[in-house]
Amino acid sequence: MPMTPEQATAFAADLDRLVDAVEQVLLGKNRVVRLAFTALLSEGHLLLEDVPGTGKTSLARAMAQSVTGAANRVQFTPDLLPGDITGVSVYDQRSGAFEFHAGPVFANIVLADEINRASPKTQSALLEVMEERQVTVDGVTHPVPDPFMVIATQNPVELAGTYRLPEAQLDRFLIRTSIGYPDHVSTVRILEGADRRAHEQVVPAVLDAADIVRMAAEARTVYVDATIHDYVSRLVDATRTADEVRLGVSVRGALALIRTAKTFAAGRGRHYVVPDDVKALAESVLSHRLILDPEAEFDGASASGIIGRILLETPPPSARQAG
Repeated sequence: MPMTPEQATAFAADLDRLVDAVEQVLLGKNRVVRLAFTALLSEGHLLLEDVPGTGKTSLARAMAQSVTGAANRVQFTPDLLPGDITGVSVYDQRSGAFEFHAGPVFANIVLADEINRASPKTQSALLEVMEERQVTVDGVTHPVPDPFMVIATQNPVELAGTYRLPEAQLDRFLIRTSIGYPDHVSTVRILEGADRRAHEQVVPAVLDAADIVRMAAEARTVYVDATIHDYVSRLVDATRTADEVRLGVSVRGALALIRTAKTFAAGRGRHYVVPDDVKALAESVLSHRLILDPEAEFDGASASGIIGRILLETPPPSARQAG
């Protein structure tokens, strides 16, 4: 059944409680926190790409604490093996059989810290679990808990000894965003609490895992008009014909934009999607799915800039049409 106005109001209230809780740790970053929970409630994964010291790890830890459930952190290093993430089968001499020892990926929220420091083989170990929400070891499939979300962080500045994420894995992340430096007021508040270490800040649990599963199911029922589908299709088509782009957004990217727009609309207390929901999410959902022409990139073109230009050049449906 489609989401009702009453359900949308309750959904927005629960999301606001989650965002408010995490903002106790990540001061002045309401949009980033809201995007992170949009990814979680859209049953997707989040890539945080930013310079060191902006709170990437703090955001992931606070999100895990705000939702009652299991959370694990994996520090990616060049010597990390796929089995260190997914788990391994170990022979038990007493039983005479192999016993599966689950890896850290078996949690509700998994923080993959500095994911680009691990080898491509180890990075690819996340592909199946991110897409299929299960791990296959020695031919046996093991489902991960529900809800499940990977929050990966990477430093785009320090590239020595790192391995660039392949496009196939970037496409698995529903949203890519950056936190950025805090504003002056937030910086002052952070400095006032400088005597507290980051790991000592505990966010109270607001909802449990079952609530997140319920909210994710409700978000899927948000109404999307045919004109919104047409608008998203035109945006995606424009990325494929842009002169600076070698490879545009795939159908998976278009679906991701619709999924997140539904959750974003519910988070605003609406049971239907409007064009502004699509505009608000387009850069975060689509920009990391573009492959730019090397010459255009050398001349200063950026994926974010191209998405911004396409939004200006592609007329949205009118409010009357979209409603």
